[in-house]
Amino acid sequence: MPLARVSYWNLPRVVRNRIEDAIGIVTSASSVGEGMNNSVASLLQTSGGRYFVKALPSDHRWAWTQAREAEIAQYLRPIAPALYARVVDLGWDVLVFEALAGRQADYTPRSADLRHVVDLLTRIGEFPCPDITLRRAEQRLQAYADASNLHYFAGDALLHTDLNNANVIIGRDGARIVDWGWATRGASWLDAAYWVIWLIAAGHSPESAERWAAKVPAWRTAPASGITAFSAANAHLWADVGGTDPDAWTRRLVNAAGSWHGFRSSFEP
Repeated sequence: MPLARVSYWNLPRVVRNRIEDAIGIVTSASSVGEGMNNSVASLLQTSGGRYFVKALPSDHRWAWTQAREAEIAQYLRPIAPALYARVVDLGWDVLVFEALAGRQADYTPRSADLRHVVDLLTRIGEFPCPDITLRRAEQRLQAYADASNLHYFAGDALLHTDLNNANVIIGRDGARIVDWGWATRGASWLDAAYWVIWLIAAGHSPESAERWAAKVPAWRTAPASGITAFSAANAHLWADVGGTDPDAWTRRLVNAAGSWHGFRSSFEP
């Protein structure tokens, strides 16, 4: 379920003081989006520029994603925003980033943004996976995939794994990607495979979505049986997330993952 949104101004004064020590006096703050994985998500304006702040209560079950994102940020320039500060105090875990200029990517079938996303995924595939502790793809999927198929997902590539179009920002110089809290180590083709589900959710047929994924070089290394196993795992994963009465946002992903798995299964022996 989406997290309840908290205004930046509701953070403790001590926490806001520490943020201002890093970026200067905040003159305005506006919440961004509906709130999925963060309690605070705000654009801040200071005399020196604009910043993006995201925060979770320190005892939240996803607070570990804040630490992961803070640790990996230094390895991601120029495909991701710069991290200016992390503040952990008075029950809050806060990250302060560069605010990217641009708009969320459009994944619909005729969008000109799709080629920018192909370029972005290609660039991510060229980054070496940093020598830090990351979750492994086969471990993340083990509850949803047959044990005999987990080897398909293993590897040493750096993966983002959350290709929600809201995380891809289209700017003057192409696409950049935010929200690296679920960064993962695994098979190099998996980010393109995660993208397939979001493309179907945006209106592509499974065939069209796979054609776009095939433009990413890493996709071409994927065995067909591995792609099918991944589609099955994600159909199970999203069905589990959706439960018996998913909201409209989740139902769209449940249906997309199920549609892709049905397509892949249709030509398996």
